[in-house]
Amino acid sequence: FFFSRSGRGHRVANCVRPFLSLFYKFNLSFKMNFKLAAAALLTVGVASAWQSNVPFFVSTKNIQRSAVLTNALYSKNVQHKPSSSLQMVVTDPTSTSGGMFTASNVENRRIVPEELRDRPKMKVVYVVLESQYQSSMTAAVKRINAGSENMAVESVGYLLEELRNDETFEQFKKDVADANVFIGSLIFVQELAEKVVEVVQPNRNNLDAVLVFPSMPEVMRLNKVGNFTMKNLGQSKSVIADFMKKKKQEDGSSFEEGMLKLLRTLPKVLKFLPSDKAADARTFMMSFQYWLGGSPENLESLLMMVGQDYVGPVKESMKGKERVVAEEPVLLPDKAIWHPVAPEIVFENNKSYFEWYDKEFCPVAGIDPKTAPTVGLVLQKSHINTKDDTHYVSLISELESRGARVVSIYSGGLDFSGPVEEYFYDAAGRPVVDTVINLTGFALVGGPASQDHKKAASVLKRLNRPYMCAVPLVFQSFEEWQASELGLHPIQVALQVSLPEIDGAIEPIIYAGREGATGRSVPLADRVNLLADRAMKWANLRAKPVQDKKIAITIFSFPPDKGNVGTAAYLDVFDSIKAVLKQLKSEGYDVGDAPMDKEAIMESVLNDPEAKISSPELNVAYRMSTDEYYELTPYATDLEENWGPAPGNLNSDGANLVVYGKQFGNVFIGVQPSFGYEGDPMRLLFAKSASPHHGFAAYYTYLEKIFQADAVLHFGTHGSLEFMPGKQVGMSGTCYPDRLINSLPSAYLYAANNPSEATIAKRRSYSATVSYLTPPAENAGLYKGLKELKELISSYQGLRENEGRGPAIVNSIVSTAWTCNLDKDIEDLPDLDGYDAVNDTPERRDDIVGKVYAEIMQIESRLLPCGLHTVGVPPTAEEAIATLVNIAQLDRPEDEIEGLPRVIAASVGRDINEVYRGNNMGVLGDVDLNTKIVDASRAAVRALVKQSTNSEGRVKEVKNMFDEMGSFFGGLTGAKKPWTQAIIDSGFPDVNEERLAPVFGYLEFCLKQVVANNELGGIMELLNGEFLMPAPGGDPIRNPDVLPTGRNMHALDPSAIPTTAAVEVSQDVVRKLLEKLSDENDGAYPESIAFTLWGTDNIKTYGESLAQVLALVGVRPVADSIGRVNKVELIPLNELGRPRIDVVVSCSGVFRDLFINQMNLMDRGIKMAAEADEPLEMNFVRKHAIEQAEELNVSVREAAARVFSNSAGSYSANVGLAIENGGWEDESQLQDQFLTRKGFAFNADKPGMMEQQADLFKAALKNVDVTFQNLDSSEISITDVSHYYDSDPTKVVQGLRDDKKKPMSLMADTTTANAQVRTLSETVRLDARTKLLNPKFYEGMLSTGYEGVREIQKRLRNTMGWSATAGEVDNFVFEDANSVFIEDVEMQQRLLDTNPNAFRDMVTTFLEANGRGYWETTDENIERLQELYAEVEDRIEGI
Repeated sequence: FFFSRSGRGHRVANCVRPFLSLFYKFNLSFKMNFKLAAAALLTVGVASAWQSNVPFFVSTKNIQRSAVLTNALYSKNVQHKPSSSLQMVVTDPTSTSGGMFTASNVENRRIVPEELRDRPKMKVVYVVLESQYQSSMTAAVKRINAGSENMAVESVGYLLEELRNDETFEQFKKDVADANVFIGSLIFVQELAEKVVEVVQPNRNNLDAVLVFPSMPEVMRLNKVGNFTMKNLGQSKSVIADFMKKKKQEDGSSFEEGMLKLLRTLPKVLKFLPSDKAADARTFMMSFQYWLGGSPENLESLLMMVGQDYVGPVKESMKGKERVVAEEPVLLPDKAIWHPVAPEIVFENNKSYFEWYDKEFCPVAGIDPKTAPTVGLVLQKSHINTKDDTHYVSLISELESRGARVVSIYSGGLDFSGPVEEYFYDAAGRPVVDTVINLTGFALVGGPASQDHKKAASVLKRLNRPYMCAVPLVFQSFEEWQASELGLHPIQVALQVSLPEIDGAIEPIIYAGREGATGRSVPLADRVNLLADRAMKWANLRAKPVQDKKIAITIFSFPPDKGNVGTAAYLDVFDSIKAVLKQLKSEGYDVGDAPMDKEAIMESVLNDPEAKISSPELNVAYRMSTDEYYELTPYATDLEENWGPAPGNLNSDGANLVVYGKQFGNVFIGVQPSFGYEGDPMRLLFAKSASPHHGFAAYYTYLEKIFQADAVLHFGTHGSLEFMPGKQVGMSGTCYPDRLINSLPSAYLYAANNPSEATIAKRRSYSATVSYLTPPAENAGLYKGLKELKELISSYQGLRENEGRGPAIVNSIVSTAWTCNLDKDIEDLPDLDGYDAVNDTPERRDDIVGKVYAEIMQIESRLLPCGLHTVGVPPTAEEAIATLVNIAQLDRPEDEIEGLPRVIAASVGRDINEVYRGNNMGVLGDVDLNTKIVDASRAAVRALVKQSTNSEGRVKEVKNMFDEMGSFFGGLTGAKKPWTQAIIDSGFPDVNEERLAPVFGYLEFCLKQVVANNELGGIMELLNGEFLMPAPGGDPIRNPDVLPTGRNMHALDPSAIPTTAAVEVSQDVVRKLLEKLSDENDGAYPESIAFTLWGTDNIKTYGESLAQVLALVGVRPVADSIGRVNKVELIPLNELGRPRIDVVVSCSGVFRDLFINQMNLMDRGIKMAAEADEPLEMNFVRKHAIEQAEELNVSVREAAARVFSNSAGSYSANVGLAIENGGWEDESQLQDQFLTRKGFAFNADKPGMMEQQADLFKAALKNVDVTFQNLDSSEISITDVSHYYDSDPTKVVQGLRDDKKKPMSLMADTTTANAQVRTLSETVRLDARTKLLNPKFYEGMLSTGYEGVREIQKRLRNTMGWSATAGEVDNFVFEDANSVFIEDVEMQQRLLDTNPNAFRDMVTTFLEANGRGYWETTDENIERLQELYAEVEDRIEGI
């Protein structure tokens, strides 16, 4: 490992060579373990290896001691605390950060000359994104102060993030005010860039030189070196900008890549210009080269050059003296391969590298180059330049100590795709790596400012190896990160987690920290070990023969009950497992005697053959003794605080811990245990979630250490692993998701429409996600009385002029509408008693019929996902039509595509928005026209799909409807396109075919996406150790790029929301909301609205609900100069035209994890409003903040806290858990849970923490007039999941208000192009009619069998949840549900036979709804339910 023939080369090699030879001798003499040897390099002070000419001596005794300590870390039999990395993390006595992420001390970076010796002093102030330049700058300044006769230097450095601190910012102002030179680099955070400009701009004329290297344009424009400036950067006159633009067009270069190319080009050009004109430009370019060089020598040359040429006092003192000739920049090649102990500093081709590595290094290190896996590392060149490379050295040694080869590459810029393609392939074009780890934390192509994700994904797919992106701490010291509940700094999450995920990166493991005093990077021992272990496991998936690979399929049971085993959103779990087993078998995996029948697979997991028939006990795969559990689970004792000693009573038989599941050959199908506290009222009330219980820990211990899985496949949305307590992002070794998954590679099937929770799984449980399709949404249709109503309306339209028949039909319509309970949705529906349409005017009759028509068409056209999805099965042609019709209705202005309804409406001279408005108001003509437009759209899409449909009713290959030959002959004959003809045949003869072309071209593309399917392929790619292509998650109707499924799902760049389009949509929704509220309140506006924000919804809509919050407050989001949304401004009251509405925002735990920067935006905007000097009657935010400040004795700014969520690492109010499991006494318990768990405030002034602010939360909520949520997707509605009612504060507000008045509850529905605002009770009724009570829905579910019964019961239980939290469920909903599922004896028997456990839960829900006062019904119904419950219990118990 350490032997080197040459005395030449890298300083690291020079510094450690005495130890290397010493260890080499040890190895020969004592046959030392290689891992002992590996310790030396990490423990002898490589952190100071950048220093030149420093004698380096160390005793053998100390080396042995350090090596033994390190070896202990690797010993499987020795438990150790994850403390400092191999004894190298210097303790940083940073005081408490007070909520700031970065609390380091600027004075650590201040160097003042000890003595001036009559020399002029030059003061240098520098601001950098990262701290690796600190030690080089410090050394350079000290060398000048010690050796120069011409100048002395004072320097002080600031990390960009430190400028958030008020005291530090004031000190920065003072330092810049008396500085000579300002240097800035990588200033890409908008609000901090503004701070830099705010300070430097007024002092620019007084500064002798300003050197700004790649940063935001407004900062770059500060540059000043003599006559050289960049004042036109970003404008048309800028030569540099033109050069950058040209290079970007030529080869896709990023800004920094362009700068590097400019560096190589300009010096040649400048030679031919008059020296006086070129000198200043050349100085800037030389300065940039010195800066990129990064070493103390390079920075010394930079300071000397700038000082003697531009700093007044130094220039003056140099008169008559011989100028110091600046050394040429000592630069490493722009890209190369690096190894810390190589005889050459770097290798510029992999042939020479492997020649040395395989033949000289590997034999000494005990690595077999022929069989060893190879791990490719991507490094940041600046760390190598500045010799701040200890964290790299640490990981390299860990990988090599495990027997892996390592090839480490770097790039001079931030486009690493070139080095990847050059160095990770052999001469024959074959990949030489098995796993890749990007250690820079940045996107593969681009940097903090710009990225090319498509190029990155393409490069990585060609390589086709697992791609991990580990993260070094930049803005936090190790201790700050360790102490932070939130974990990784939000700016780093945005730049170094979110953006690499869009490339397809997985596993954002923190592997290095920043030592507070020196700013140097230090490896974090347990994190480096974990990263090395996981990289090796991914590499193993490539190398291991498939017949020997062990795969653990993990399914879920939620809520915990035998009838719920195989829970997953919209997924037919056991049918999908059958498909996966079949695929595994076809590819050579050993699946033993696994049945290829869904029912048999289900039976093998659900029932223990040794237990009595129909036992509640699942099949037991393994019984783990407590001794074995404690021996194999290093954190087991930590769980005792919450759960007592093992085995406990969960997943236990009283003596052992029990693992449920079934093994088939090398495939294990296991049931993940539940959280464990679902039915415990006290645990549900805790503000912070409890640790996993012993049974949960035992399950993952079994997978990793007893079954010894090579990979785990988590099956469906979603389990509990990723929601276990721990940091939000950037797990430590004490976070439970990290402890549980440990070194197991994890593939996770996640619904494509749920990117937010999928992202939590990626970040917290290190899972590579594979998206699966949700069932295509169809129209809900009509049934029973609703269907009869439509027929009556059709009759009325034909006979409305007939004074005899017309009124009689209207009477029937009114009567049937009452029977269908539509009186609750149609305000002025005539009473049954005494009404006769004969006595009404024709206009009034049309009005009544129109409103009924609008209501039933709203029900009929409601989108309804039917059935469950089976992995690997693409939609049928009919299902594809349903999806495409929904895609076609939306306008897509960014793509210049008009929605199909808009084009059809225009053919009859109408604007579709007018038609929608008339339809919503119940104008009969507009309701009828809207219905005809919908029918014409469906007919046109059907005509498109029909062209590509085969005899089996599936689309195998999409035919190009725009082929030249067809167009040619069509033009000759005058024939219309099939879809145009379909629209004409539907009653729109004047439709413009040319205007239809864009939308149908788009639909053709979408059809290809819809029917493509890579779900099984995606699973296998991960299990075979390949790169899975990334794809956005979200609503496929809004964003068809979500399709095809079977790809590694990611969220979006959080700095990109809210988008301009989202802001426009949100303004329309807010206008409708406030119009509705003011109309119902005599023109008065509400003073305060309680909002709930969801992660997935904001991903799907690109921040619509976030923008609604800002719009209500009267705040405008503002994009920075590179398009990122990270600041806000107040909209003047005269422009707003109404009062500022106060808001109380409850963010889901997932929103908090993904969008903490947007929480920052909201908090800043709300506080701007609270502090605005405006009349209180026009600013309710300020009005309430002043009242609360007085009440709570805090400042107005503190009282303006309005953005709340769970504590870090906790999720939900647990209201849903309580209701799903019946574990609640009364509604007050649910309300206490909400207030306790959701009362943690975000504070932009202290962004590093979520503070419990229960009093502020209650004070804000008690002013609320309206509660409000958004529905943005047809796939997930308010009774599909418990999340919506779990976070609904309606009854909480009622309890807190002084007048105890229940606030109005509203829902915005943007699931279609016709966005509407409805009351919560209207929305519950609409959901019940289209799902729970709709034969199309429940028969579709029942067709899937076991899982279908559970899905029906889930919606009944969630409906009751709305009764508990909001009291907005009409009695008829329960009554009609009872008629459908209980009174119908045949239906009752079907449910009982298909899933007796879920049917028992259904009976229980009906009884509970009655017992809690939510459903009034007959004694006969209750007696029937009680008898049924006893009968089902006996059936389940086998009696």
